[in-house]
Amino acid sequence: MDSCVEEMLDSYLGEGLGGVRFVGICGMGGMGKTTLAHEIYRRISSNFEASSFIANVRDETKNRGQVSLQKELLSKILMEVEINIWNVCEGINVIRNTLCNKKVFIVLDDVDEEEHLEALAMKHDWFGPGSRIIVTSRNSNLLTTCGVDDIYTTKGLSYGDVLQLLCWRAFHKPHPKENFVNLSMDFVNYAKGLPLALKVLCASLFAKRTNEWKSALDKLKEELERKILYILQISFDGLTNTQKGLFLDIACFFKGDNKDCISDILESFGYYLDYNISVLIDKSLITIDGNGTLWMHELLQDMGQELVRRESPKEPGRRSRLWIYEDVIHVLKNNIGTEVVEGIMLNLSIQKVEHLSAEAFSKMKNLRLLKIGNEKSPKGLSYLSNELCVIEWHRYHLKCIPTNFQPNKLVELRMHCSGIKQLWIGIMNLNELKLIDLSDSQNLFEIPDFSGVPNLKQLILQGCTRLCKIHASLGNLKQLI
Repeated sequence: MDSCVEEMLDSYLGEGLGGVRFVGICGMGGMGKTTLAHEIYRRISSNFEASSFIANVRDETKNRGQVSLQKELLSKILMEVEINIWNVCEGINVIRNTLCNKKVFIVLDDVDEEEHLEALAMKHDWFGPGSRIIVTSRNSNLLTTCGVDDIYTTKGLSYGDVLQLLCWRAFHKPHPKENFVNLSMDFVNYAKGLPLALKVLCASLFAKRTNEWKSALDKLKEELERKILYILQISFDGLTNTQKGLFLDIACFFKGDNKDCISDILESFGYYLDYNISVLIDKSLITIDGNGTLWMHELLQDMGQELVRRESPKEPGRRSRLWIYEDVIHVLKNNIGTEVVEGIMLNLSIQKVEHLSAEAFSKMKNLRLLKIGNEKSPKGLSYLSNELCVIEWHRYHLKCIPTNFQPNKLVELRMHCSGIKQLWIGIMNLNELKLIDLSDSQNLFEIPDFSGVPNLKQLILQGCTRLCKIHASLGNLKQLI
């Protein structure tokens, strides 16, 4: 924390400089934005003529209204109990006229709407020279739009910092007790650098025995702590339905994938990718690293997956996404999938799935994504939804795709290490298909008529050692790389 405070004071706030400066603190929920702002306020607020820390602006605006927050701001700065303001416009005028010659320090915590700043601290000329205004928010785009001078992005605590903080809270000393070393490490790994998670964890651990620590950790692994989930879910709840779907798909299926490699897939899901990805980034829900890889904090991923589980706590077949071993087996074995199911990721052992039937997919009319990673998975494609956009069926063991399989939206077909001899017979009308991966399918001997796949961009045949016949239509595919 000390290093973060020093960085803010030295590189962002420029306390010794003249002029008025607005600084944003941005990051995902629970990352310590408020804690950082509190510590800075504690250290330097006495250096100003007056100061005011307005906490929980988002919630307090809903609960009390903007006028009440305007009164609180002025009351703290002017040291007056009674502030007479009757509407927001009047409050803006009073703030501007009263504070324009005062050197003030103001913190506005948890701002998520532009109107919050419009009512409390919209422009530099509202405040006197040397004033500093800190705004914490989960939305970096909001801070940029409102014209803050600089934005500090909070980072997760280091492993050592997390361990030390845990020990101070749980043992009142900088190191774990002898019998608690491994348990302490487990909790540190679970927190993943998120200060909120550590705060919630530590609240119930002080002076507890090792068996109580183990019980608390087991509980957390089964169900995300409600306090953590509540904080993390605030940003999710502010998304549109399309953006929520994109976030859940990344949490359940696509975290760790390259954005460019899956852009066609996500576009086929109707996500308007460039815009909605930027919204998730602005709200600190996901990141994209320098290699283009989609990432999110592990606890945000846990939160997304928990929200899917809560769609139907007792019956997995009524959830939109299935990726957990036991849930997928349960649904396919008992043939209880429903129209709600949109995506399945199935990486199972041979022994567990020999008895499953393709009919298990018959009720999943809205299935968009199917990833199967085993040669003994259900036979055939005939029962699959016409809404499918992605099929990954590794070690598909039939000799040919059935002619009655004609999905309307298929974008990717991945069947590496399959037993296919001929991909299909005749012409398959798959106008949206852009990628076919048959790598290491060593029984493949013929490439069929591709007249029905005019938009194919990639055909991967690496390791297809028996391939000897290629249909002439392959030469007519103008987009093929």
